[in-house]
Amino acid sequence: MTEGPDAARLTDQVAALVEAAKRAGADAADAVAVRGRSTSVSVRLGKVEATNASEGDDVSLRVFVGQRVASVSATASSDPAALAERAVAMAKVSPEDPYQGLADERLLARTVKNLDLFDPTEVSADELRDAALAAEEAALAVTGVTNSGGSGASAGLGGLVLATSHGFVGHYVGSRFGRSASVIAGEGTGMERDYEYSSRLHFADMDSPEEIGRKAGERAVRRLNPRKARTGPVDVVFDPRVARGIAGHLSGAINGAAVARKTSFLRDRMGKQVASASITVTDDPTIIRGQASRPFDGEGVAGERLVMVDKGVLAHWFLSTSSARELGLATNGRGVRGGSSVSPSSTNLAIEPGDRSPKDIIRSLKSGFYVTEVFGQGVDMITGEYSRGASGLWIENGELAYPVAEVTIASNLKDMFMRMIAASDLDRNYSTASPTLFIEGMTLAGD
Repeated sequence: MTEGPDAARLTDQVAALVEAAKRAGADAADAVAVRGRSTSVSVRLGKVEATNASEGDDVSLRVFVGQRVASVSATASSDPAALAERAVAMAKVSPEDPYQGLADERLLARTVKNLDLFDPTEVSADELRDAALAAEEAALAVTGVTNSGGSGASAGLGGLVLATSHGFVGHYVGSRFGRSASVIAGEGTGMERDYEYSSRLHFADMDSPEEIGRKAGERAVRRLNPRKARTGPVDVVFDPRVARGIAGHLSGAINGAAVARKTSFLRDRMGKQVASASITVTDDPTIIRGQASRPFDGEGVAGERLVMVDKGVLAHWFLSTSSARELGLATNGRGVRGGSSVSPSSTNLAIEPGDRSPKDIIRSLKSGFYVTEVFGQGVDMITGEYSRGASGLWIENGELAYPVAEVTIASNLKDMFMRMIAASDLDRNYSTASPTLFIEGMTLAGD
């Protein structure tokens, strides 16, 4: 969906759905149309393995009858009247939910900001293939790399149109381009795998295929011949790739839906210290070319930059209309459509950078663990207990000394946040972004 006939057609469709819902007996309604288009090519060992292309339009209608709500989803070609009648009939037999309803009209976006989310560059399947091959070739050229796990390139777009019965109509579209490479280093039982990727809204902003391949190869080789480490307390430095996962756990803990359900370990901590005083966390849907930027949320509300955690103090929850009402608050424009429902989520979340470089932090450690990968599901968001399998590099006398694998690191997220120090290397090119993170006093289980 781009500006012009596509946007106009989908706008007419969602407006027709809302009008049909009102005629069918709904007190209020909103409708969304989502268009997706993508093309991808994957290669391995110099040969194309798959070329995929998809395109489709989907619509969803949400209706309110008193305090009862129902939602239905369908293809864009569905009959509006039939869809509306089915949704209203479902709502009439649904249980009452006092928290559901359209967003407050006063909070709706009055203008749709241009956040430069769409790049009209057309990338052919041949160009995608050539980029994937170039990334793989660069990876295989790294000394120590012995095989390819595959390489790929993709291009696509996604657009959303929203109409509500209290008069809001808006749409936006964003493009997406990607490149990736996965390789294997070593032989036999000593093989190690790693990867690298780049995903951007604008084609010219992506890392080159050669850089992606080289980084994937170097990461894989760096993992060769790992050792175990001794069980005991350990100071941990999280590589940004892993640190983004820590930021994601924080995001989940301050999600209004989890707070309302009492499934967050931070549910009673609003206005209190939840992290080190050096930690500030922001969320901003208005960043130009931001990975998760949007001019309005899934309910038509204009979101603004929020300081979620201010010098360690929790200042906001992520809120949609229903989660906010359940907590006695007002939405802050973080509602996300998931099919025909709306739930709160972060946008461009970032743990803001500190003053020290990663090298300075590593140099300060006589012994420690630089974590480059974690795995397993050992995170309890109700209690904060954290236990993950991990691999990375051992720090010895301020230097990255040798690879480490087959160990577990553990702590509690509440303690981890309070001891967390952010380095200076923040890369905002991710919807959840974090610099390198240093956390003292975790527990390592190894030999």
